Amino acid sequence: MIDSHCHLDHEPLYQNINDIISRSKAAGITKLLTICTNIQSFENIKKIINIDPIIYGTFGIHPHEVDKNLISKSKIIENTKYSNKIIGIGETGLDFYYDNSDRSNQIKSFENHIEACLDLNVPLIVHSRNAEVDTFNILNNYKNSNLKILMHCFTGSYGFAKKLLDLNCYFSASGIITFKNSSDLRETFAYIPNEKLIIETDSPFLAPSPMRGKKNEPSFIKFTLQKLAEIKKMKEENMDKVTTDNFNNLFASK
Repeated sequence: MIDSHCHLDHEPLYQNINDIISRSKAAGITKLLTICTNIQSFENIKKIINIDPIIYGTFGIHPHEVDKNLISKSKIIENTKYSNKIIGIGETGLDFYYDNSDRSNQIKSFENHIEACLDLNVPLIVHSRNAEVDTFNILNNYKNSNLKILMHCFTGSYGFAKKLLDLNCYFSASGIITFKNSSDLRETFAYIPNEKLIIETDSPFLAPSPMRGKKNEPSFIKFTLQKLAEIKKMKEENMDKVTTDNFNNLFASK
């Protein structure tokens, strides 16, 4: 298994990193991708990626953080080139639910991240909440650019997923697909082709059932894998291979 999106720089994961890694390996995880959210986050990720060979990282500014961390395309490129273990750009995107950053700044930051991805030929990790129209319109502007897109913690509508498939997007399933009230989302994932599916924890957030109420960690990804296999009517080991191969194909350039 591969956890395509976790935040190892967040507590309580960071202070217990060795135990987190041990439990991840015991659960069968072969790679952890720890995701950057701001400049300080990246300083910690620089340290974390050197702790163990299974850990990789990204550089990016979360839409919540943009007002304090609006940076240029060239700066994004410079940070992404820091190490060959920095294999993607993000998370970036639009969050019009909380509006913690000015919307015009979010859009500008998103575009800077996209253009940096195109220059470096690395995947873009996209956060989108209450912003389906704007997210799609911005991504669609780059439709013919061979942009590699991973929709992180996808919770969008069926219609949104259908449009994103036209852009050759990958979709990451989080523990939300295990929640009782997520039947519509499960139906959407049933529709998404197997070759576009990846899994994640988004830990320490969004612990899956039956671990609800606990701080999430990468080893809990097995519950998301089990549910996705059930949704797709596949054996768990086959779904494991599918999602692992998809991650490795998407991030193959690094």
